[in-house]
Amino acid sequence: METLKHDLEGRSLNKYLPLRVWPAWLVVVAMLIVRVLPQFVPEPADELLMVAMLGPPAGGILLLIWWLGLSRARWQERIVGVVGIVLALAAVLGLVHYSMRGVGTIFLTFPMGLAAFGIGTILFRRMLSFKRTVLAILLAAIGFGYSTLLRNEGMWSNSKMALSYRWSPSPEDRLVANRQAQPNPVGRISTEVAEALLTPAWPSFRGADRTGRQRGSLISRTWSATPQLLWKIPTGPSWSSFAVAGDLLFTQEQRGEFESVITYDANTGKELWVHEVNTRFEEAIGGPGPRATPTLANLTSIDGTMIPALFALGANGTLMRLNPTTGAQVWQLELQELAGRTPPTWGFSSSPLVVGSNVIVHAGGEKGIFGFDVETGELVWSAPSGDHSYSSPQLNEILGQESVLMLTNNGLEIFDPANGQVRLNYEWKYAGYRSLQPYVFNGDSIVLPTQSGTRLIRVSETAEAGLTATEIWTSRNLKPDFNDFVVFEEHIYGFDGSIFTCVEMKTGDRVWKGGRYGKGQVLLLADSGLLLVAAESGKVVILSASPEGSVELGSFPAIDGKSWSHPVVVGDRLFIRNAQEAACFRLPIDGEIETSSNILAK
Repeated sequence: METLKHDLEGRSLNKYLPLRVWPAWLVVVAMLIVRVLPQFVPEPADELLMVAMLGPPAGGILLLIWWLGLSRARWQERIVGVVGIVLALAAVLGLVHYSMRGVGTIFLTFPMGLAAFGIGTILFRRMLSFKRTVLAILLAAIGFGYSTLLRNEGMWSNSKMALSYRWSPSPEDRLVANRQAQPNPVGRISTEVAEALLTPAWPSFRGADRTGRQRGSLISRTWSATPQLLWKIPTGPSWSSFAVAGDLLFTQEQRGEFESVITYDANTGKELWVHEVNTRFEEAIGGPGPRATPTLANLTSIDGTMIPALFALGANGTLMRLNPTTGAQVWQLELQELAGRTPPTWGFSSSPLVVGSNVIVHAGGEKGIFGFDVETGELVWSAPSGDHSYSSPQLNEILGQESVLMLTNNGLEIFDPANGQVRLNYEWKYAGYRSLQPYVFNGDSIVLPTQSGTRLIRVSETAEAGLTATEIWTSRNLKPDFNDFVVFEEHIYGFDGSIFTCVEMKTGDRVWKGGRYGKGQVLLLADSGLLLVAAESGKVVILSASPEGSVELGSFPAIDGKSWSHPVVVGDRLFIRNAQEAACFRLPIDGEIETSSNILAK
């Protein structure tokens, strides 16, 4: 009451009172704590990461509320303070690099400026004049202005922004400048090398069956030395993986204003040809570039001979068929026009699936999934599907029938690959995004992963109802984000948030949990009983695929920078990339196996 009395008296006499700053102290300290706390927690939960991301901007709002309602400042000060903050923020947003708007504004610029304003009011709380408000606004402007020096290159999974000095060249800038100084590659592959296109070792995203399972080589379980680096090259930003055939690597990149499909020599990393489309997709979390992986397929000509073809989908929805020998375009179409929609938040991410005479991709919405004629690109069929998904269509046999599976925000959809007829629409809605592949075993059981948990369903069929599905279990022991899992000997191995884990297939029960690899990717080396984990940091870790516990057999630094793309192993060679570089390593092998030199030559 005494404080209120002095407050009222001060206002009635038109006097300045010392500011009540203890709430501002609490908020500023809390903003700092929640932002840095995940860095000191060995295995931060997703909930903690979310608090670290949203806590500072929420603190900024609380500081505004404090200033308007509890600060004891005169009303003129309060109004001028808010107006000054708004004007300073607006001025800074007009000056920042475009990548700092949106996410950068919410998670850095706004909380930095408000925290600086709060610190200013604390420092000048006993200055009984309007000058204290002016000085606090100036500190807020400095806090906001810090963002004008920066460029945002995306976000890590722990909510940390990948910031660089604004005027420093990015890896993409350096790549584009270097290519402008050099002539483009000739764009043709020799007949001998091209023969391997008829028997691709790794034809598409996560392999031929999209399970992330490598076979045909026995990788050593004894790691006494770092694998030999064969080559390392700069690449344009992208989250694509590789398709591999013989000595050829196929991937996608962003290079300035051009989205590119590129073929590299698997032995040297030398660029063989590039096909460019004048389009650019970019967003603040994943950064710029394509998301999907090209698909190699063999088509039957009129005379019965096999013709290799390459299909690629860009983040803005450009679907192409290219000649994999030369990079020449056979046909091109735009999903945005056909689907009547703009790209989803993180771009079109559907790696093409070739089934018979159709190439199938997902766009989402009323005409959500499409089948196009592989020869002409003409639309064969379309069917409604979930309005967004970052998964890819997948071919499996369900109860003896070839079926296309698609995991979307609505749940699991199963289609006839020939005509798009819906065979099953299993509803399991999720408000967030889905970007993972389902896993089918025994021809009737399907594992469905999502951020909120993982579910096993069993499919059955009756003459009256057609295909139906029954939930077997739902488990929160496996909550992958965009990190696909693998299955080995009735156990699931994958990421529960950012922590690696093993889950029993039959029950969904956790067997073990351990290993902090960020939100990386995992590849199953099936013949070796090993798991190759490509950590988000760019490190590669080899684990034993065993329910007995998390046992690391070896690790080595592979590439620099945030790494979300799926690794590929062919023979004894590991191909790994991220948004700024790609590398090839020779892995240690045991026994008499087919090495990369003869597998890649097939």
